[in-house]
Amino acid sequence: MARPPTRSDGGSPTPSDRHRLEAVISDGKADPTAVRTLRCRTVAQGRLSQMNYVRNLPPQPVMEDEPEGLLGESTAPNASEALLAALGSCLSIGIHANALAQGIPIRSLELSVEADINMTSVWGSGDLHPKTIGFESIRVSVAMDADASRKALAALIKHTVMWSPVANTLHNPVHLDVALAKPAAAAA
Repeated sequence: MARPPTRSDGGSPTPSDRHRLEAVISDGKADPTAVRTLRCRTVAQGRLSQMNYVRNLPPQPVMEDEPEGLLGESTAPNASEALLAALGSCLSIGIHANALAQGIPIRSLELSVEADINMTSVWGSGDLHPKTIGFESIRVSVAMDADASRKALAALIKHTVMWSPVANTLHNPVHLDVALAKPAAAAA
């Protein structure tokens, strides 16, 4: 597995601004019912490659592709790998923010996320005998160098997982509604 890039000065990860974190915490406490709708637009690029556009960001699409053994060109992570990356990123951000809120300096933080998947019925083709489709379990190992006891770090990780939006989306049943879009109105 490739090592993540390190800072050019060789230092530890740059901490977030604690005052900005406190403002986010205050906003959440002021209106605990606030809900945001997140969106992503996925556009097929040909073969099995996709481009995903998020928010109104300048064109910086997230590329996804399948490995060569699954008809792709192996130019980018596939959707299942992107799901693991989303989980790792959400947990990493949560650990960092909660450590900051608790005054725990982190010198380094690395998460290894892995899951096994049965690919014999890829996309509803191949072997269609009953089996689990998708991941049955996901394993995350957190390596962290921080100024706290192992017990405190374990509690930090447990708290982060409990409040991670991505971890909870994977862990809890979620309503999924996929439907054919309504046709565009004919030009007048």
